[in-house]
Amino acid sequence: MIWAQTSRRGALFPFVGEGIFTQDGAAWKHSRELLRRPFLKTHYQNLKGFDKPLDELAAAISSADGMVDLQPLFFRFTLATTTTLIFGQPIGSKDGQEDIFAENFDIASMISALRSRLVDFYWAYKPSRYTLACKNVKDYADGFVDRALGESDKNAGKDNDGRYAFVEDLYHELQDPILVRDQLVNVLLAGRDTTACLLSWTFFLLVRHPKTLRRLREEIQSVMGNEKDLTKSLIQRMPYLKCVLNETLRLYPPIPINVRFAKRATWLPRGGGLDGSSPLLVRRGLGVGFPVYYMHRRRDLYGEDAMEYRPERWEGPELAEIGWGYLPFHGGHRLCLGSKRSLSLNTV
Repeated sequence: MIWAQTSRRGALFPFVGEGIFTQDGAAWKHSRELLRRPFLKTHYQNLKGFDKPLDELAAAISSADGMVDLQPLFFRFTLATTTTLIFGQPIGSKDGQEDIFAENFDIASMISALRSRLVDFYWAYKPSRYTLACKNVKDYADGFVDRALGESDKNAGKDNDGRYAFVEDLYHELQDPILVRDQLVNVLLAGRDTTACLLSWTFFLLVRHPKTLRRLREEIQSVMGNEKDLTKSLIQRMPYLKCVLNETLRLYPPIPINVRFAKRATWLPRGGGLDGSSPLLVRRGLGVGFPVYYMHRRRDLYGEDAMEYRPERWEGPELAEIGWGYLPFHGGHRLCLGSKRSLSLNTV
């Protein structure tokens, strides 16, 4: 492996601990394989787990007076669905502490992101509120892990509803509740904010493009008919919905820029020379940033209207060979494990 995450480990470790975001090499591969199995199981689950958070989201919107700020509601919604997936129950169902947990999680996430931008000088910024927020997030996660493992022990040998499958699968391999906790916080960091942002940008764009909204609504009404429950088979019959999400992810990718560091001296095929078309030497330890946000707006990849919101570009053969020119969830062996679940959640 030529590329590594390097300084990200030190910047994020107080928050997420030992997990997929702070590892490289063999440890990273092991964590990815551990998480791949429970994610694969959730891909084949039905969408019933979304019912309660969806009802609460709809109730919050319908009860609002006048203009509604959707983004805070989407963040609460994705917090509930993601914690239900990994902890076995939404965070809000534990002593009504959803707002406190969300506040601590936001503080820890924001300061971790700032520390990451400091690269090798991440250690210079570690305010007391960051230390406290990280501790509070871990304490909450510990409580859920302990509860899940306690329920598993109590129901050993009996059929269960699979509520704690994520925790159980990880503990079966790791045999350490602290390591299980760390992996779950890694998943929560990956799944909560990115999905809420996709929802926010989708609605932001739809209300500004009434023709797109009208066509999407007509497709949903046509497919759903008199059906009350949304299923994955019904979603597969909504191709325009997929186009809408693809186009939103193109213009507003959840990770707009990413960085990797060279583990050994290597080179890039372009970027050197006076005209930028010659190979470029990358020395060991040097970071290379790739701004997905700008790549997704390149006219040579997406046409002269690359800056415009046009979901129809995803119909037909126009972008059939886009390949590495479209990276909302990264790609290759680092493709986001939760990408399919994220799209399912946004579709619902």
